[in-house]
Amino acid sequence: MRTPHSARSVQVLAGVLLAAALALAGCSGADDSGDAKSAAGRPAPQAGAAGAKAEDAKSAPGTPRPIPSAIIRTASLTVEVKDVPKALEAARTTAASAGGYVGKESTSRDAGGHEQTRVVLRVPTEKYDEVLADLQGAGKLVERTAKAQDVTDQVVDVDSRIKSQRTSVARIRELMDKATRLSDVVTLEGELSSREADLEALLAQQASLKDRTSLATITLALSETPVKKAAEDDTPGFVDAVSGGWHVFVTMLRWIALALGAVLPFAALAALLALLWLRVVRPRRPRHAQPAPAAPTTAPLPRARRVPDPSSVPDED
Repeated sequence: MRTPHSARSVQVLAGVLLAAALALAGCSGADDSGDAKSAAGRPAPQAGAAGAKAEDAKSAPGTPRPIPSAIIRTASLTVEVKDVPKALEAARTTAASAGGYVGKESTSRDAGGHEQTRVVLRVPTEKYDEVLADLQGAGKLVERTAKAQDVTDQVVDVDSRIKSQRTSVARIRELMDKATRLSDVVTLEGELSSREADLEALLAQQASLKDRTSLATITLALSETPVKKAAEDDTPGFVDAVSGGWHVFVTMLRWIALALGAVLPFAALAALLALLWLRVVRPRRPRHAQPAPAAPTTAPLPRARRVPDPSSVPDED
């Protein structure tokens, strides 16, 4: 009786262990497969979330857009060339080919007869570097200055103020349409005129900023003589002294001739008037008789009589 019962207990115990082992193996396989499926499925939800975020960002009306930079570019070049008119024509052609134009031009000559030209070119900002390089290669570069000013904040501020000002003007016009009293209409008209003037000033500022940021300004100076000459010995010699003295003498004679030329018409007029006076006017004037000399006011003194000498008187006897 004991042998069959122990064998049966062993069989039951073996079956329980086998079932437990199978259950553990199934659980571990299920976990592994679940982990693999979740790992394989993770990128898809992330990609979908990124696409959803991008679409939300595009569709959101209040999302700020990137603001393009607004930069004012200016440059100044001084170039020494052999032929100024030829170099000037080449600069004009370069500016026109880039889509720009000549804003201002002035030409002069120095004491030695050398021609000097100063021209202001306006070229698109995207062609600024290319045009600057072409102008530098026209001759010997003597001086160069370049400046870039970022006015992005100013452009954004002006645009925002224009938008607000337009809204304000529209609101004032709506109030004018609804106003019934004459005093209200007059007050609203004054307010509307003031706000429209402010709007026009902002629009002019916006146009100026747009012109300066879209077109770069290049000031080109062309000269046939060196701008900076080497220091030379300025000590005068004998030839310089003779030349200077002769120059002073010629200058003095020139000034004397100029003075005589300036006085000659008046001297001729004075001589003509004197001749008319002596030959015509003076002979016709009446001659007055000369007055007699005035008698002396005092009578002559009496003279003393001479007493005869007694010795010279003859005797009566």
